[in-house]
Amino acid sequence: MFCRTRGAHEGLYYYWKKQLQEVARRQFVEVQVAKPDLSQRHSGAALGTTIEVRLSNGRSLMVAPEFNASHLRALLTVLESES
Repeated sequence: MFCRTRGAHEGLYYYWKKQLQEVARRQFVEVQVAKPDLSQRHSGAALGTTIEVRLSNGRSLMVAPEFNASHLRALLTVLESES
C-alpha cells in the first residue's frame, strides 16, 4: 500500500530497504570486555598497553591505545566487509 499510494515500484522499495538495513548493521560494532589472560604475553607489548579488537569472523586486531580512531573505524569497516 505504501508503494501504491506514492506511485513507487515495489521491487525498488525492497531493494533500497535491504541496502539501508545492511548499512545500519555495519555502523555498530559489538564490544565485549574480557578479563586479561595473565598466562599469555603479547610479543613486544607490555600487558595493558594494547587493545585487542575481536572481529565477528573470529580474527582479532591489536592496536595501541593512542591509535587514531578514524583510521580504526576505516580499518574495521574494511575487515568486517570481507567476512
